[in-house]
Amino acid sequence: MLSVNEAEKIILSLVRSLDSNQDTETINLAAANGRILAQAVTGKLDFPHWDNSAMDGYAVSYKDVQNCNATNPIILNVVTEIAAGDRPETKIEPGQAARIFTGAMLPEGADTIIIQENTQREGNRVTIFSAPEPEEFVRHQGSFYQAGTPLLEAGITIGAAEIAVLATAQCSQLLVYCRPRVAILSTGDELVTPEQPLQPGQLVDSNQYALASLVTNNGGIPLKLGIVRDRPEELKEAINQAIKTANMVLSTGGVSVGDYDYINRILVELGGTIHIRSVAVKPGKPLTVATFDNNCLYFGIPGNPVSALVSCWRFVQPALKKLSGQQNYLPRLVNAITRHDLKAGGKRETYLWGQLHLVDGQYEFALAGGSHSSGNLINLAQTNGLAIIPVDQKLINGGKEVKVMLLN
Repeated sequence: MLSVNEAEKIILSLVRSLDSNQDTETINLAAANGRILAQAVTGKLDFPHWDNSAMDGYAVSYKDVQNCNATNPIILNVVTEIAAGDRPETKIEPGQAARIFTGAMLPEGADTIIIQENTQREGNRVTIFSAPEPEEFVRHQGSFYQAGTPLLEAGITIGAAEIAVLATAQCSQLLVYCRPRVAILSTGDELVTPEQPLQPGQLVDSNQYALASLVTNNGGIPLKLGIVRDRPEELKEAINQAIKTANMVLSTGGVSVGDYDYINRILVELGGTIHIRSVAVKPGKPLTVATFDNNCLYFGIPGNPVSALVSCWRFVQPALKKLSGQQNYLPRLVNAITRHDLKAGGKRETYLWGQLHLVDGQYEFALAGGSHSSGNLINLAQTNGLAIIPVDQKLINGGKEVKVMLLN
């Protein structure tokens, strides 16, 4: 068995990232959420686009108000009013002010904003009771971003904040990576879909749905190929179809050493090169990783639902992120204090699931209740972290530090 780190290194070395010159498409900004930028974006506009007011108040020349105070106020003539969206037409001369609102463009001759709380208005005259700082409450053109400089880097995931930035910069067309196509198939005579009546001895195939969700959340397009029976010819036909149509294949079940575990033999028959057969990890020891001449990356994952998800979180998710063009694809690990005793066998790197909480700046890990069996997926709900117990360690006492892999 390979160690977890050895397996991760091999898997990531096998990933052939999408080509920024070929595996891309141009999309509208409205369709950009969750996509990966394939090309760095440079804006053509300064931001702010022009000098504007950060507050409601009065636009003035600093020279007119620099010496005023409560006992020596300054009175200015209000010659115009500027709302957000207006283009100022009046120049501010000495002794004058403009009524201005948040976001409005500064008029010529003004360089400072007096907030309205420090003023008293009577007709067309305003009294200033407090001297501001020079250029106070003025947002200068280009102070946040200057046109022609890098705006967003290639390889980032576009979310709400990035969409806001792109919209502000009027970048309405974007070059993004195509979504990797990931074929998903479940193997086993005992499996039925959630819609079918459950007969004695049968199991509901949850893996097809869980893995499709994981693929979607990581920028891929899931191709759900359904349940394939434990018949070598049927399996071979389904796997061959998956390899030809997808960038990555995820199959669950059939990778152990049982009489009905045909996957590894079939992969070799189809011309695949097997790089990994098992990993010293619990849950999820049987793990097949293979490649084909068309650069398709194949993962044969255990059928037990917990083993399947843990294997995907630990090994498939980083590979899928790298394949999709993302910059940050390695698992994120944090140190936390465990609230419970964490036990392991000691022979394999063990992952225990639960919830990670941030308390007064310190992460704390709460172990999920109930059995931590590879067949018990019930207590996986709301899991956001996997506590890692290293090889040769059997116990981490409550109150001690543990390394936790973040899932979200």
